[in-house]
Amino acid sequence: RDPGCGCCLNWAGHVEDGMNTKVASVDSKDMAAIKTARGVPEELWSCHTMEVDGYIIEGHVPAEAVDQLLRERPAGVAGLAVPGMPLGSPGMEAGDRIQPYEVIAFGPTGQSVFASYR
Repeated sequence: RDPGCGCCLNWAGHVEDGMNTKVASVDSKDMAAIKTARGVPEELWSCHTMEVDGYIIEGHVPAEAVDQLLRERPAGVAGLAVPGMPLGSPGMEAGDRIQPYEVIAFGPTGQSVFASYR
């Protein structure tokens, strides 16, 4: 995560609670290099990147979507992403304000919508 970003820690707390696990937070001043090295398409970039069990999780992906990915292990999927920082996504809560957003699956065969939140 970028050391100046607080929402990343909020998201990590959401994942820890939602998946009953611990998240190790590692600060980096060159997040672009991390995302590029892990194959995250630039149009899907957000503020933090997580590696879990061979998958890349980019941005404010809900814990339930990560859990589903780890259970189902769909062919051709390298990871999940929520591009940008939509209001109402985990770690970006703002009262009752919610921006609709999609969780995008990405991999060597392209991108597809994995889940939608409204």
